[in-house]
Amino acid sequence: MVNEPLSNSSNFSFITAVLFWCSLVVVSCVYLTIPLITVFADVFKVSSSQAAWAGSAFSFAFAGGGLFFGVLSDRFGRKKMMLSGLLLLTVITPLIGSVSSFSWLVALRAIQGLAASMFPPSVLAYAMEMFPIKRRITIIGFISTAFLMASIVGQIYSSYIVLFFSWSYIFYILFAVYLISFILITFIAKDATLQSDGSFFSAFLRIGHIFKKKGLPLCYIISATLFISLVGFFTTLGSYLNSSLFGLSHQDILWVRVVCIIGMLIAPFDGRLVAKFGIKNVLWCGLIFAGIGLGLLGLWPNLIFLVSMSVVFIIGIAVALPALISLIGHIAGEIRAIAVSFHMFMVFIGASLGPILSIYLINHGGYLFSFEILAGLLCLSLIVPFFIRLEETRS
Repeated sequence: MVNEPLSNSSNFSFITAVLFWCSLVVVSCVYLTIPLITVFADVFKVSSSQAAWAGSAFSFAFAGGGLFFGVLSDRFGRKKMMLSGLLLLTVITPLIGSVSSFSWLVALRAIQGLAASMFPPSVLAYAMEMFPIKRRITIIGFISTAFLMASIVGQIYSSYIVLFFSWSYIFYILFAVYLISFILITFIAKDATLQSDGSFFSAFLRIGHIFKKKGLPLCYIISATLFISLVGFFTTLGSYLNSSLFGLSHQDILWVRVVCIIGMLIAPFDGRLVAKFGIKNVLWCGLIFAGIGLGLLGLWPNLIFLVSMSVVFIIGIAVALPALISLIGHIAGEIRAIAVSFHMFMVFIGASLGPILSIYLINHGGYLFSFEILAGLLCLSLIVPFFIRLEETRS
């Protein structure tokens, strides 16, 4: 059901801005600790590999929770699930800043990941259900842009705060951010009335329908690969720029990450590219761009070249991600809400593995080796769309 007020142009623009903001600040939490690996290693006296679990614990909980709560949103409603997640984030986030042991930091980050996981699948399903078809690709493009920008904004925010304050203030300030977001969704978002058919567990049984849709499970290979590469890229890049070869400070690395945002600005226009060239062609193009940018990254230790190839890589990801979500929605049909929830699950399984894999690759083969392996994963995912057949759907 589409609520009539959301078809109005001014309401559409405002609600799009609110959903963009909330998606950005929630998903930014995934990436907060990437620049803090060395900080946590020093403060809590642990190794870099152990410190990376401050991010991976969040991501694993975020991935599993996204699937669980995405299915529950079918039963209880998108708005209720978004509000529950934001309220829990408001309560849990400031507690993280007060911990004095690394084990508590990891545990609370995992709980924070569960709270944050209520929002992304719900907001995507909300966009698909509450907006007319002609506006749907646009808002999905903006939400996808927010998810991508979060990968940089989260790092920029935590890097900037830690320059002037203790790392704890990263989480104290976010308390106010999540409280404001909760208030915005409370008064602005509307919710369609959902029919709760069957038992509580019947909603989870519908997950099995995903694997009956021909070609849909293959899409999730790309979902995981994109974010293994994206998070692995940022982890490797930060360590590379901080090495003796470049010797950049936290503030310098911050500016490199800011420049990468340029590549993400293409995502809201992905709908036009899909309409003109087709979903699979746009997806291929994005994967090719990302693979080229990442593959060339470590070949020449020149900062301008490095930044340029980073932007090419981000452009590729920004083109591929909305096209992939559109492809999943196209194939899934009436089970698109659960299909998108499973996409988010695979995305953040990839985000969880990204820092672990990149640190392992750096330790065993160096920075170039890490960039090339990650690029190789993207190139392998280029094969996947060949096995996905699209049938034309009638309006």
